[in-house]
This record gives sequence, structure tokens and C-alpha cells, in this order.
Amino acid sequence: MRTILALLMREMSTTYGRSIIGYLWAILEPAAGIMLLTFVFSLALRSPPIGTNFAIFYASGMLPFMAWMSIHQRVATAIRFSKPLLFYPGVTYLDAIVARVLLNAITQLMVFLVVMSGIIVFYDLDMILDIPAIALGLLMTLALATGMGTLNCYLMWVSPTWEKIWGVLTRPLVLLSCVLFTFDTVPQPYQNWLWWNPLVHLVGQTRQGVFATYDATYVSPLYVFGISLITFCLGLIFLNSHYRDMIND
Repeated sequence: MRTILALLMREMSTTYGRSIIGYLWAILEPAAGIMLLTFVFSLALRSPPIGTNFAIFYASGMLPFMAWMSIHQRVATAIRFSKPLLFYPGVTYLDAIVARVLLNAITQLMVFLVVMSGIIVFYDLDMILDIPAIALGLLMTLALATGMGTLNCYLMWVSPTWEKIWGVLTRPLVLLSCVLFTFDTVPQPYQNWLWWNPLVHLVGQTRQGVFATYDATYVSPLYVFGISLITFCLGLIFLNSHYRDMIND
């Protein structure tokens, strides 16, 4: 625990700096994106697909999506970032991963709470939030980001080209994860294809908690947690076998 705490403190100082500016930027970045979406789509549409407020609709999709992106990227580069420290016998690759997961999970939870609360207060919205449903959506986000990030931590070392390929593959995900629209409005057969995207489930679960009238029957937490567990276990197996080669490379 002392090792993880030391790594976590190092992550805080290097990632967000020693001042509050770094954490303010973590909040302002998604807030600016939500404001831009709200402005653009409010000009083109009369009302969002769910509810009457554009900002809360796009926040309910954009925040879990950006949380997944951020945590996944941090976990995928955990060993690369802490490589010099891994030569010490008391520090393992798992310590580096756990430290990054903890710090970024806390940060993204803070961002979610601040941005959502800010929107509700600013627009004076009368919301009935389902806290357990929202918590499940955020837990699905954390699990999927940790699992896929751990596997990519190994794959990006095996093939540096994979990092570039993965970056290209993830660019259209904001359009393919039902962030800007709802899963129910997608026509067949595309709806069946989109169902296999696990990000659709965590976005839908979060929206179900934010909007009391939205019933996301298509969401399968078991599917998301299953993918998370499989990718996490595969990542640990590969890292456990090759991480000495990784830090000596």
C-alpha cells in the first residue's frame, strides 16, 4: 500500500501538477465539449432525444465516454510511465497499474459530480436521479477501462504499430457509442451491430440513472463485466510473463 500511495502521489504531481490548475483543466475540458455540443445541436433540433435540456443529455453520454477514454489511456501507458521505478524490487507492474486506476477513477468521479451538479444548478433542473443506476454505469466504465487498458499495456509494447492502429480505431467511437443519440433511435440492422460495442452499454446505463423516464432494457452489465474480466486477466497473464523484458527493453 505504501508503494501504491507513493506512485499515486507521483502521478498527481506529474499529471496534474502541484497546483489546482491541472484539476481545473480536467473539469473544463469535458465541460467545454458539452457546451459546444449543446450550442450546435440546440440550433438544429427543438429538443434532445431524452428530456428537454441538451446539456444534461450530452453530459450523460459524454462524461462516461471521456472517463473510459482517459482511464484506459492512462492504464495502457502505466508501465511506460513508471518504467524507471520498476527496477526496484519493491515496485511491481501491478502497483503502477493500480496507482493509475485509483488516481484517474477518483479524478473522473470528481469531474462527473462537478459537471453534472453544475448543469443541474445552472439550468435549475428538477431531476430525479437514480444514484445506484448511475453508480453501476460508472463502475462498468471503470471496469472496462481497466481491463482493456491492461491488455493494451502489453499489446502496445509487443507492437508499437498497434498503438497507432488503436488510436485510429477509437476515433469514431464517440459516434458509435450512442453518445450523441440514443440506442433506441438506431434502425435495424445497425442496432444489432452496435449492441456488441460495450461502450453503448455503459453510456445507456448512466443515462438510465440520470433520466427517470429512460428504460435502457438493452443494457447488459454482465456483458461489460465479462469483457472487462477477460481482457484484464489476459493482460495480467501477458504482463506477468514479459514485464521484465518490457522494462529492460
